[in-house]
Amino acid sequence: MSQHFVLIHGAWHGGWCWDGVIRELENAGHTAVAPTLPGNNPDDDFASVTFADYLEAIAAVLEQQQEPVILVGHSSAGFLLQAVAPKAAKKIAHLVFHNAFILPNGASQLDMLLPEVAKILIDAAMASPHKSVPVLEDLVRNALMKDDSTEVQNALLSRLVAQPFVLFNTKVKTNNFFALNIPQTVLFCKDDRSLPPGTYLKMVQSLGTYELIECPGGHETLFIDPKIIANALTKITTNSTFHAIA
Repeated sequence: MSQHFVLIHGAWHGGWCWDGVIRELENAGHTAVAPTLPGNNPDDDFASVTFADYLEAIAAVLEQQQEPVILVGHSSAGFLLQAVAPKAAKKIAHLVFHNAFILPNGASQLDMLLPEVAKILIDAAMASPHKSVPVLEDLVRNALMKDDSTEVQNALLSRLVAQPFVLFNTKVKTNNFFALNIPQTVLFCKDDRSLPPGTYLKMVQSLGTYELIECPGGHETLFIDPKIIANALTKITTNSTFHAIA
């Protein structure tokens, strides 16, 4: 059965990071779109972006879809899905959290990071003239892509852009999200070393009942080996295990 996906990128990225995944999904008979969020185009005014801008942009894309979609969020986009889903629930058939941050009510992404990592982001934003966190090469090479070749790291680094700080420090209201009854899948690349071991799967426990799909790869597998991610997405309703968390 053909499915339609809306794919949301995380910090420093753009819709381009899903290009390979979209090609693989289309080869398998599906369709997909991947918008670039406000502030993540190279020429955007980083200083003017608000957290509400992200939600409005995603909601607008969802409103354009003729039928309910499978909405996928990678990394920082996890809590964007949490925030936007109550506003556009009728347009969402399924939610997918791909190595994503899932926040308790009233928390920000900074609250979920190691203090020393949070400090790096805060210090970088405070030093920026336009309230953004520049691409942190050390973070990309030694956390997001620690096991990847220098060539592949360079390819990703050449595309990344500064990230408006509001994505990291906004306290997100998620109570309405947890009251929704939309099917949810956790797509987890189990070689991800961007956070301490177990952190991502600990965050997803708050979802309650969810579908778990595990696959090889690290945090940037969607860019490095998109066929792995596309294949996993096509298995959402077939060969997965459901987990109910008490």
